[in-house]
Amino acid sequence: MNFTWMIGLLMLIQPLSTQDHLSITHDGKPIERIERDKVAVPLLPVPMVDHDRYNLLLKELDKKTYREPINARIDKSGQIVPEQAGVKLYHKDFAEKFYTYFFNGGTSTLEIPTLPVPPRVDKELLATIRIKQIGHYHTVFNPHNKNRSHNISLAAESLDSSVIFPGEVFSFNQTVGKRTAAKGYMRAPIIVKGEYSEGVGGGICQVSSTLFNAVDNAGVTITQRYSHSRSVSYVPPGRDATVSWYGPDFHFKNTYSDPLLIRAQVHGGVVSVAVYSTDAIEYKPRRVPWASIDQLPKGKKIESHVDTEPAD
Repeated sequence: MNFTWMIGLLMLIQPLSTQDHLSITHDGKPIERIERDKVAVPLLPVPMVDHDRYNLLLKELDKKTYREPINARIDKSGQIVPEQAGVKLYHKDFAEKFYTYFFNGGTSTLEIPTLPVPPRVDKELLATIRIKQIGHYHTVFNPHNKNRSHNISLAAESLDSSVIFPGEVFSFNQTVGKRTAAKGYMRAPIIVKGEYSEGVGGGICQVSSTLFNAVDNAGVTITQRYSHSRSVSYVPPGRDATVSWYGPDFHFKNTYSDPLLIRAQVHGGVVSVAVYSTDAIEYKPRRVPWASIDQLPKGKKIESHVDTEPAD
């Protein structure tokens, strides 16, 4: 009997009209126009949604709607820049509105429903984990090598304000991203199979090596690190961490109970990386060998970050 009732209901539903369409807007601007028959199962006497076509539509709308959230960060003056929530398609609400249009027929406009996407790091969290410095390291470079200096600054900027939660594994490559000319990286000297060459992004290994020594000083667990095929001048022997997008990466794990904050800054010819956390963190620092202070550019001195205290 239920089956007979469903057949009767379907027969009451009006057949497809090739004139029907749905205009989908986002923030009041059209982003998609859907013909009703293009998302229907073909050759049926009653309208039914083709779920494969509908899912393809959803994927397209996801791409056009999604806006990535932006974490809170600390700017160059030491001020916290607030986070920004992202946006994503609200699938459930969209389905309800879409099916209403589909079975009612006619031409309609649908403002796409969205949900906020919260960032991982907000300003309140940053304010609580920038209190205590638990690790620090600096290395020096020749600021007159413009391309290499530029690459170092770009990588440090991408690394700065990174937050690693308890139990989380940090990846240098995933955090800094692919080093390409489109992102502003320039050609500079690199080491390939023990020989000096030139490539886009040359110099970023000095940032990863400085980071390695800073987090090692903070006592975290190093889970992946590779050395160059020949020694480098900016760190003592065996204290480097080479990285390459299609090759080695540098990983460490936050084994503490509190989040960690990474500050990475470049001042003239000095790369400085510091590790911070809450004032309640219990940590076990390690002694690490320092790069020679004699290599500092003339007239330069190491400057501490805003609101810091010296590590033990």
